Amino acid sequence: MDVTTLWLVVGAVVIAALVVVGFVAGGGPALQRGKSAAELEDGPTSRAAARSDGAGGVDLDKRDRTAPPTDALISLQPDLETAPEPMLERPEALQSRLARLRLRLAGTNTALSRGLLALIARDRIDEDTWEDFEDTLLTSDLGVGPTTELVTALRSRLRVEGLADSGAARNVLREELVKLVDPSLDRSLNTARTDTPAVVLIVGVNGTGKTTTAGKLARVLVAEDRDVLLGAADTFRAAAAEQLQTWGSRVGVPTVRGAEGADPASVAFEAVKVGIEAEVDVVLIDTAGRLHTKTGLMDELGKVKRVIERQAPVSEVLLVLDATTGQNGLTQARIFADVVNVSGIVLTKLDGSAKGGIVVQVQRELGVPVKLVGLGEGVDDLAPFEPEVFVDALLGTGSHEITNNRH
Repeated sequence: MDVTTLWLVVGAVVIAALVVVGFVAGGGPALQRGKSAAELEDGPTSRAAARSDGAGGVDLDKRDRTAPPTDALISLQPDLETAPEPMLERPEALQSRLARLRLRLAGTNTALSRGLLALIARDRIDEDTWEDFEDTLLTSDLGVGPTTELVTALRSRLRVEGLADSGAARNVLREELVKLVDPSLDRSLNTARTDTPAVVLIVGVNGTGKTTTAGKLARVLVAEDRDVLLGAADTFRAAAAEQLQTWGSRVGVPTVRGAEGADPASVAFEAVKVGIEAEVDVVLIDTAGRLHTKTGLMDELGKVKRVIERQAPVSEVLLVLDATTGQNGLTQARIFADVVNVSGIVLTKLDGSAKGGIVVQVQRELGVPVKLVGLGEGVDDLAPFEPEVFVDALLGTGSHEITNNRH
């Protein structure tokens, strides 16, 4: 190769190199590691975003990655750019809910209400009448002690005041019944946030309506402008977590859930942990239905409560009882109270098929009040229990004004 040819080759190489450099500098397809959308965002995640996307999701960015491993899974939020804005329901306000439920209760025709009204309809009450009345009270699950108290008080007062005025007799009966139901008990729900969210544990046997009660209670709290998180610690029933998440998504309440068969205590622990980090007001934990006769299952329920209390105190333990179960419900109540220190009763199905005396007897047996009642299948058919409203409904009276200073 002569000198001229050599210089031509060198020149071509130099020109080619310059073209490549210029192409890259001018914005050609060079490879580089870009930042994710999350890394490019400025400022901390907002409190609202950390809580919920309104469709049952929970933001994980704020979770402590150093926490002990758990088999709890979190329901992840969908892609906010592609997911449609959810249409949230507005739960019914407390006063209209109370008024509607009171009307429904007044329309029932229980053996207890029939027996009470038959008593005051008599012009003359003899021993046979009193015996029939006692039998009615006992078959209505009032219990021997409360029945004896009521009959003794009524016999004494009606003997003195007489039955000449049926209105006066009705007032006497109403006063004694209200005493028996005991309006002095504190029926407020302890759902006030302190340094940590209020934690409400919902327990009971299978079929009493625990998951439904949890969903309805979430609606009650949302109607009071509370920030709520649901924990699906019922990991044994196949559809329980889906059912609870559906309840929550309708009102924009997120759900922490676990894989089917996961450790319920770990799911409850994770739910409270997420609730603390998201600064919600109330965490509602739905637990699996368990037979009160199964010692292992009851011990597991105690474990759920102990694990939760590593992070925050349990503010309320609500025992859900089917009002139609009568004495069997009382047996259940005693066992649950021993294991998890029940603080309040929720009576479901308190309608025409229920024996209203269970309200009095369960309070006497446990020393804790009935705090909530469910009277139907509607989404807002859950309300605070009002002793005077309950008695007026049994007696078919409507003069008592509904007042409520609960929650």
